[in-house]
Amino acid sequence: MAEVQSPRRIAFAFYALLFLAGVSFYLIWGFYYGAWNLFAADWIGAYSVTVVLVGFGIVGMLLYRK
Repeated sequence: MAEVQSPRRIAFAFYALLFLAGVSFYLIWGFYYGAWNLFAADWIGAYSVTVVLVGFGIVGMLLYRK
């Protein structure tokens, strides 16, 4: 019979996915648009999405670690 994962492990996996989604989004955005200027004004949207995803991912992983 399949073992049911604890809600704590599921939450940790979700926050790890958020973290990876944030890093992946930033890298894909950079490769797609071909610019890595950290202070470009048109990157403000990418920064805001990345900060939210990575921030929630890190905080969630810290809260739900073993």
